[in-house]
Amino acid sequence: MSSPAPTRSAAGATVDPAAGPSAVAPVEQQGRMTHRQILSALSGMLLAMFVAFLSSTVVSNALPTIITDLRGTQSQYTWVVTATLLASTASTPIWGKLADLFSKKLLIQISIVVFIVGSMLAGLSESLPTLIGWRVLQGLGLGGLQALVQIAMAAMISPRERGRYSGLLGSVMAVATVGGPLIGGLLVDTSWLGWRWCFFVGIPFAVVALVLLQRTLHLPVTKRDVSIDYLGAAFLTAGVSALLIWVTLAGDSFAWASVETVLFVAGGVLAIVAFVVTELRAKEPIVPLRLFRDRTTTLAIIASVAIGVAMFGSTVFLGQYLQISRGYSPTAAGLLTIPMVGGLLVSSTVSGILITRTGFWKRYLVAGSVLVALGFGLLATIDHATDMVVLGVFLTVLGVGIGMTMQNLVLAVQNTVAATDLGAASSAVAFFRSLGGTIGVSVLGAVLSGRVGTLIQSGLADVPGASAAAGSQDIGLASLADAPAPIQALIRVSYGDATGRVFLIAAVLSLITIVAVLLIREVALRTETGDERLQAERGTSGNTTADVDAQLAGRRG
Repeated sequence: MSSPAPTRSAAGATVDPAAGPSAVAPVEQQGRMTHRQILSALSGMLLAMFVAFLSSTVVSNALPTIITDLRGTQSQYTWVVTATLLASTASTPIWGKLADLFSKKLLIQISIVVFIVGSMLAGLSESLPTLIGWRVLQGLGLGGLQALVQIAMAAMISPRERGRYSGLLGSVMAVATVGGPLIGGLLVDTSWLGWRWCFFVGIPFAVVALVLLQRTLHLPVTKRDVSIDYLGAAFLTAGVSALLIWVTLAGDSFAWASVETVLFVAGGVLAIVAFVVTELRAKEPIVPLRLFRDRTTTLAIIASVAIGVAMFGSTVFLGQYLQISRGYSPTAAGLLTIPMVGGLLVSSTVSGILITRTGFWKRYLVAGSVLVALGFGLLATIDHATDMVVLGVFLTVLGVGIGMTMQNLVLAVQNTVAATDLGAASSAVAFFRSLGGTIGVSVLGAVLSGRVGTLIQSGLADVPGASAAAGSQDIGLASLADAPAPIQALIRVSYGDATGRVFLIAAVLSLITIVAVLLIREVALRTETGDERLQAERGTSGNTTADVDAQLAGRRG
């Protein structure tokens, strides 16, 4: 009997069946995977993303208790969140560029380990400055997970098919978003556990994710000489950090019009200018500036900034509103966010399925961006006495908008850019979304703090005995636990009435997303995986990556 004829795999490699199983590359390395194989490979990555989002939502709902217990201020409240977002923002493009150079699987595992270590140390913190410091380490791991999971999915799955799996990612995010506040609330409300377990709870999930990734994720690794842009990464981190620290401290630690403002702003701007110059000259830039020649990528990045404000700002300040102003326990506050999470879950899943079925995606981006702006506009009307049913309706609108917008912006970019830039482009969208969240939490936190201070001062004269009880001390979040009853009531009412202004600013920023999405040109979704596109772009003629990049840049130009 004659031996079977050699066949050619989807990736173009010749496979001889007579040579036995050992000669056949794993299916994940052949460029095509079955639905079952994709789900198996995604299991570890989705669990890793669950851990990442769980850490954010668990802590955000426990923050009022943490800050009150450690006698923190509104500025420190903001920085417990901002520190993680800042580290995540600054590191995201670095992780993305490394994914274009090294093993994606190894990088995901490293980011999980960094996240685990940061979580353990944060849970052992004895002071707020220490907690903020370890939250930075958590953010480094979080930045890797946010960027690398999207990049690995792009390598395995074609844009046309990615919609259905992006729906799974949106579902995981929704479960983590609703489960986080509930778990965090139960931990905080359980006396023999406490808020420290909010940092420990994700560690077992992260360990399981490591094991699953090792067993199920198999991606080909491209071996080539690499050059890491350390100088560009340093300038990027310095510029973003200086501006965000300035926004957080100005008006509190020093005046807006002061020498400190000049130093922070000038230093931040100079660092960003130096970053741009460095990227133009770097052999392997962290953020390839050629990406911005593409209209879709540029507009998606602009839209992602406002989505970042929506995703992070709503979570952080909504939890504070429900617990401080309305007096709900952490567990109850988590339950009250279910309408938003339910809307996000349904819209991300349904829109993903419809995109895969029809190939059209812009209509969902437009509808989602409009709903985000509408949701924030409705939330701008809340105060300390808003009916909870009405609030639930507002949150549902916002959740549906976020679910239809966030993942589909990444899909639009991945469908447009060259395969050699998938990592950098995906991380660029994640970077600016995270940057929007970081700026949003910092700026909105500063606005909230200023508005609360104004309302408290104007309310002291109207509360009997409040002025005498307050004495000469500053009244605010730090004094909530120890203040007399009239002062506590004034603080709670002030926070409830001030929160609406935060959402009003977010609504105005969301208009930018609508304009950017309307200007995006819809391109038919590709049917090739990222690995197949990469092989096609490099071809068989020995073209180098630089040659292909130059050709693709010329086509886009």
